[in-house]
Amino acid sequence: MKIAVSACLLGENCKYNGGNNYSEKVMDFISGHEVLAVCPEVLGGLPIPRESAEIVDGVVSHKDGSSVDVEFRRGAEIALKMVLENQVDLVILQSRSPSCGVNSIYDGTFSGKTIQGRGVFAELLRINNIKTMDVADL
Repeated sequence: MKIAVSACLLGENCKYNGGNNYSEKVMDFISGHEVLAVCPEVLGGLPIPRESAEIVDGVVSHKDGSSVDVEFRRGAEIALKMVLENQVDLVILQSRSPSCGVNSIYDGTFSGKTIQGRGVFAELLRINNIKTMDVADL
């Protein structure tokens, strides 16, 4: 099986704060499979580290209101193209992310509260009928 994984879950230091979300559960799950690492935010041209962002009224923005929606959506499109070109069967994504959140995302108040929803990349995958899994569901 071909599995794409949020790069931060594989230990790549690509999170907004320069860190990662390394997951031993992910590593065990993907063992023996072909793996494609993706970070839509970096693919969209955003630096590491970078300010945190949340989806506010449908637009990915920083706390000060400045938009990074174009970069997030560009990165999501590039990541989708990679997933399609590599004929990926499953995509495992990081929880709560404005890019990769599958079941929930931060609510746009920058308070740490989450709401039901999808990040921009997770939504693109859904629209394209690509199977996704939230890392929390492993």
